[in-house]
Amino acid sequence: MKSDPVKTEHVIHFCDARKMKPVSSGSIDLVVTSPPYPMIAMWDEVFCGLDSTVGNALLKRNGFQAFERMHRILDRVWKELGRVVRTEGFVCINIGDAVRKIRDDFCLYPNHARIMSAMQENGFMPLPAVIWRKQTNAPNKFMGSGMLPAGAYVTLEHEYVLIFRKGGKREFMTESEKAGRRASAFFWEERNQWFSDVWFDLKGVRQDICDKDVRKRSAAYPFELPYRLINMYSVKGDVVLDPFAGTGTTMLAAMASARNSVSCEIAPEFAGIIDSRVSGLKDFANNYIRERISRHKDFIAERMAAKKPVKYVNVPHGFPVMTRQELGLCFEQLGRIEKTGENRYEVTYVPVAAQETAAAPAASDTVDSTSKKGGTGIKKTEIPGSQLSLF
Repeated sequence: MKSDPVKTEHVIHFCDARKMKPVSSGSIDLVVTSPPYPMIAMWDEVFCGLDSTVGNALLKRNGFQAFERMHRILDRVWKELGRVVRTEGFVCINIGDAVRKIRDDFCLYPNHARIMSAMQENGFMPLPAVIWRKQTNAPNKFMGSGMLPAGAYVTLEHEYVLIFRKGGKREFMTESEKAGRRASAFFWEERNQWFSDVWFDLKGVRQDICDKDVRKRSAAYPFELPYRLINMYSVKGDVVLDPFAGTGTTMLAAMASARNSVSCEIAPEFAGIIDSRVSGLKDFANNYIRERISRHKDFIAERMAAKKPVKYVNVPHGFPVMTRQELGLCFEQLGRIEKTGENRYEVTYVPVAAQETAAAPAASDTVDSTSKKGGTGIKKTEIPGSQLSLF
């Protein structure tokens, strides 16, 4: 008996994130976003348009007054997150600090610290943050007096992913919730990389937007960043919000991860760009997931070649995994993306029969330091609610 196909829904609201009226209170499981960066010159026009006192402070060359006025605009967004995020939900904010010269004073404007303070005031508990290296300057570029001491400045080439939780630890009480959590697991080796506090493997993205006016109001982050965070802090079927949607990268990552999404964006000019990106997502996302599985298989092959133990076999897909928590890990293939209304999309995920998955390695290719002599060396356990496969 075939089960109904898995579907997710995605909607974009072109509205001011300071008043997200279309978003219901307590409806959001996870926020992944990157706001305009205060005191980065490319965002001056945006902030000045929202509050004239920002422009006045910049004209008077009062850097820290402008910095504070810009953040007061963002404070209203963080207050709204306190309303829409459910208890036990997470918020991940990608932000970079700014360096700027006002008059003759060159200094750092610590955006990440200011946002952390505001989020705590709105009831969010700070968790350890991630720093990711965003190399945007050539190695021979620097600021200051060159090779002469006491006048040079460190090049700023990293950004923060600030992570917050609203309330206590999330509980999975029913068997259905537990099965969904197991199906949303990630690989052991991914855990080791993703939950490190420094990410060196992400790179900034080039802005391939023809409209120069739109491009200068976009600061898209790489797809892997929201994809990784969505898989770290939510389960399939959850609702992910991006209050600063821009070109829609968070929504695309939610689609690829079988999560629902809500996006808010103040500039309606992005609608066409987002729609174009959605139309090209299916092949990209499916290839991306295949590459993720391929990297895991390479990891397992290297481990086996080194005669290190591999104890378990994933149930939906049949490949070896490191821990019992990966037994129910299940990938979905994007089958169809349908536009169901203005700025609304529905994604259908195609179940693929488990027998089409590449066969697990022979027992002789595995090592299990705990198995008895003559045993297979691999443990396989049935996991309820894990009927989907990828290949």
